[in-house]
Amino acid sequence: MACVLVPLAQGCEELEAITVVDLLRRAGIDVVTAGLDDQPVRASRGTILVPDMTLDAALQKDYDMVVLPGGLPGADHLRDDVRIIRLLVQMKEAEKYTAAICAAPRVLAEAGLLDGKRATSYPGCLDADSVPGLDYVDLPVVADGKVITSRGPGTAMDFALELIATLSGKQVRDEVEAGLQRPTG
Repeated sequence: MACVLVPLAQGCEELEAITVVDLLRRAGIDVVTAGLDDQPVRASRGTILVPDMTLDAALQKDYDMVVLPGGLPGADHLRDDVRIIRLLVQMKEAEKYTAAICAAPRVLAEAGLLDGKRATSYPGCLDADSVPGLDYVDLPVVADGKVITSRGPGTAMDFALELIATLSGKQVRDEVEAGLQRPTG
């Protein structure tokens, strides 16, 4: 079974965080949420999230993917945490998946993971001129090799479904989506 880490920073976008955690767990993926400290996380709209453990405890385990929720100032807190940057670099070196949505692709950029990649983000959160070789595209979800990015709260479900397809295959993704009763047209 795949194992995914979702770091939760103060000010993260709750819709993105919870949608990713919920859908991945529906797919049978082991998801660990980790706070940057030992406090409950107050998300960007005031929702209180209680992480499974601290980031320090979570870093004792190996992951197949790290998924960064966006929101501000949450994404900035992730970007400014040396443990997160170090983890992202380690994931890249181990040829494992990293994913980010909304403002969080800027964290991937800070770690050098978007150099020469196709990616998207919330409008204005990535400066293509400051990321070497970045091909910024205006799509809901963009997968380029082991890096997956998405636009924002409105694309969170599509993002999570893409993560499921990546980790567990299209059949599992389709089964999870069928249970959601999303409109098809």
